Amino acid sequence: MKKVTSVEEYIENNSHFGEALTLLRNVITKTELEETLKWSAPVYTLNGKNVVGLGAFKNHFGIWFFNGVFLKDEKNLLVNAQEGKTKALRQMRFENIEDIDQAAVLAYVKEAIENQKLGKEIKPERKGKSVSIPKELQTAFKANADLQASFKALTPGKQREYCEHIESAKREATKQSRLEKITPMIISGVGLHDKYKNC
Repeated sequence: MKKVTSVEEYIENNSHFGEALTLLRNVITKTELEETLKWSAPVYTLNGKNVVGLGAFKNHFGIWFFNGVFLKDEKNLLVNAQEGKTKALRQMRFENIEDIDQAAVLAYVKEAIENQKLGKEIKPERKGKSVSIPKELQTAFKANADLQASFKALTPGKQREYCEHIESAKREATKQSRLEKITPMIISGVGLHDKYKNC
């Protein structure tokens, strides 16, 4: 499929809904949103942030609200495209041009603009980045401020390696002996496996 280079071309490529898409586009462009193309589809932005987008499929077309989860949806017009997966995105779906209530569409778009101005957005979660610090290490931090400062200066990956090294020991005595061995390494800013990495 060749890359779409303009909103007009996108509408042309989806000519089965061409008239309806043009109508929605006209409603959206009455607002202060800026028309752009992203992912080969029309996307309307405010200060570079995605607010709404147009989408056409085989049997339906609609408007994407990038942070639609924050819309009041008093008319119950929004659907979650992937229940359980999609957190912020909501879609207003139509099957034909007669389904479009222009006043409602405009009201929802204006509300989405206001929400964007208020900074209402769901930040993507960074999975696997948090480091769970074992209690043995936390106790050592209280007794040794240098150790804590040095640990914080390590990369999250190195922090995780040390934490897992202590956590993986079954016996408390083993955890303590591992802690004693790694303390000078942490203070000198090296990772647990650095000596193997440099071989």
